[in-house]
Amino acid sequence: MKKLLTTCIVCCLMTGFANAQQKTFAVNLAKATIVYHEDDVPLVKQMAQVLADDIERVSGTKPGIRTQKVSGALITIGTVVKTGRHRELRDTWERYAIDTRDGNVTITGSDARGLAYGVLHVSEAIGVSPWYWFADVPIDKANRRVYKYAENYISQSPSVKYRGIFINDEDWGLKTWAAQTFEKELGDIGPKTYDRVCELILRLKGNMLAPAMHSCTGAFYSHPESQKMADKWGIMITTSHCEPLLFNNAAPSEWDKARDGEWNYETNSATILKKLDDRIRETAQYDNIYTMGLRGLHDEAMKGSTDPRDRARTLEKVMAEQREILVRYKHKKAEKLPQIFVPYKETLDIYDAGLRVPDDITLVWPDDNYGYMKRISNATEQQRSGHSGVYYHLSYCGVPHDNLWISTTAPMLMYEELLKAYTAGADRYWLLNVGDIKPMEVEMQMFMDMAYDFRSFSYENANTRQAQWLAKVFGEKHLPTFQFILDNYYRLAWDRKPEFMGYEMEWDSKEYSRLYDTDFSFQTGTAQKRLTDYQDICFAYDAIEQELSPELRPALFEMLGYAVHSAYQMNRKFLYAQANHETGNVLYAEQSKDACREIDKLLGRYNTQLDGKWNQMISEVTPGYTALYHQMPTYTDTPTDAYRLPDSQRHPEFCHQIDLASLAISEPFRLLDGIGTDWKALQMGQPLDLQITGSIDIPIPVLPKNADSVSLCISVVPMWPVATDRSNRFSVSVDHGKAEVCENLFKEWGREWKIQVLENRKEFVLTLPLDTTRKDHVITLSIVDPGQIIQKITYQ
Repeated sequence: MKKLLTTCIVCCLMTGFANAQQKTFAVNLAKATIVYHEDDVPLVKQMAQVLADDIERVSGTKPGIRTQKVSGALITIGTVVKTGRHRELRDTWERYAIDTRDGNVTITGSDARGLAYGVLHVSEAIGVSPWYWFADVPIDKANRRVYKYAENYISQSPSVKYRGIFINDEDWGLKTWAAQTFEKELGDIGPKTYDRVCELILRLKGNMLAPAMHSCTGAFYSHPESQKMADKWGIMITTSHCEPLLFNNAAPSEWDKARDGEWNYETNSATILKKLDDRIRETAQYDNIYTMGLRGLHDEAMKGSTDPRDRARTLEKVMAEQREILVRYKHKKAEKLPQIFVPYKETLDIYDAGLRVPDDITLVWPDDNYGYMKRISNATEQQRSGHSGVYYHLSYCGVPHDNLWISTTAPMLMYEELLKAYTAGADRYWLLNVGDIKPMEVEMQMFMDMAYDFRSFSYENANTRQAQWLAKVFGEKHLPTFQFILDNYYRLAWDRKPEFMGYEMEWDSKEYSRLYDTDFSFQTGTAQKRLTDYQDICFAYDAIEQELSPELRPALFEMLGYAVHSAYQMNRKFLYAQANHETGNVLYAEQSKDACREIDKLLGRYNTQLDGKWNQMISEVTPGYTALYHQMPTYTDTPTDAYRLPDSQRHPEFCHQIDLASLAISEPFRLLDGIGTDWKALQMGQPLDLQITGSIDIPIPVLPKNADSVSLCISVVPMWPVATDRSNRFSVSVDHGKAEVCENLFKEWGREWKIQVLENRKEFVLTLPLDTTRKDHVITLSIVDPGQIIQKITYQ
């Protein structure tokens, strides 16, 4: 024991001596010279320039850049094979190390992007936000770290290997802005735009981009310089679920039916394969991620047989041919090339019909377009060498209603759903549908942060991360107010998104596709409370903005103010139109019309601030193809029920409510902050802990005298089952009597599913007998399928 103690003391003394020999001296980066090896990978040279530019942005002085050492302070950057530092980084993915010693800084990357992330780590530390250009976050020129930089840090590999965004439904935003404002000479989304987009992705520690692909936009490869811009920033190109092998069949320049025939593999395979062959031959020099399989044109279903089993056999042939093409031009075994298969819409039915997907291909599970994961890998799929991934939506154009205008996906919902997927092995590929990027910056930041370091997120902090990020940018003293604004902004949208306030369902029958009044009531006060809550967060936002310097205000308006105020005005428009319909009072009609004018004013401010930098980024309140919510409601001078919402779409509630926040909770139950109609919900066990059991007794506070039964309305979050052999069930009993099983059964695209996703809830109404011999009564909820989330319980 004495010998062991002596050895430990000697080791500690030696370590202290070694550290003393490697003293950390702060470095004035503005007076340092950036050095890189001329034979290093091309991205290193690019990052030397980026670092010099960022230092100049903060300090006003641009460091020199050299390919060999000079006298004075040095910032040496490079991959591990060139710096000779941190050999433990060798053969690891996208890691970096920062050393400050003897008056010099060394940034070492395990690979090119690892080095880039190390450089951008320094850039953020000295005051350059990833959003300095794309959201106009001012450079922090008061940040003194640029003059006294000292840090020793080694990163881990990212939680998810491939991380990026999909620019989609760009017709009313990124396309109009690029064509009319930023890239007018091209009149399209092209290399100038993609240069900025790819820089943003890299600064957010992402590594892939799925480019815009609607027919209104020139195909990505129709502007050859666009690919060079992605390569300049080390960004890999991936494509959406309907673009096989980087081929965009929605673009007329890529596929013209008159020229090329039907997009049908069963009848036109030679033409299709020739197109795919040409694309891979043209792009073989670049690192890409390849979508495998085949769908119809754009987002249509696969042509040919409608039998999923026949389609499965066809897709197996398609994938075999596609892999031969990849091998032919990439000169690698297919198993060594990143490939994905996305079981989206009808292709999930094909997959379930027995489609055999090669084991090395990554299965990318989509959400249902509204934030709920439809499927995650089962025990067998978790053993695949290709692992799995996710395709998640902040923006969507489709049934039952578009969600294209502003982002309202609750942070806790995003975390809870992605946690399920990640726990089940989705660590290979995360793609986020961000629409036009703006105005979804805050949510995009959170997604990219999760993809890079999922370990830093938890149930305890997921709902507070966005407010903390905003406070870091705009001032820590505003943190409580930011949290107040975001909590209420997302909570109000949880009950009904601004785009859904017209209560129409798109691509539906005439009965459902018209505008209706809302389910909120002026008689019970829920409509007035909704308006007051929105007004309160607008006042809170305005108070912060007025305290900020003029340089900070545009950024906050872009990232938060436009969305908060627009959501309020959209609610004013429809709720006051409803009041007009119910009373015939024209003063309510004027309030609704005023809301329309306010929406136009907000749009005008967005498009004209900063000398019109973002003019046409939000060209209008995004209409999609068949939506009506952006239009003016109809008004009346006499009461009418012509716009009354059908009873089938109204939600039941009883007069008394259980306070979920007051419950004494223990494992496996958990109270979640930031989800549900009252922003606190009860989670019944972890979704993937399939063997867990348990019950919770909930006291019933008030009941009428001599009552012999109680009617309950239990509202749940409408999730999908975690596996094909599971469901969405829990049981409920009163006074430990006979339990009733509640099961949320729905079919995608069905009426029940449409109503559920539009309002984030499913209610179970049941009446159960009381034990009249008891003085105190309890509701008992028991786990059947773990992970169910109870968001509200009312009773009478």
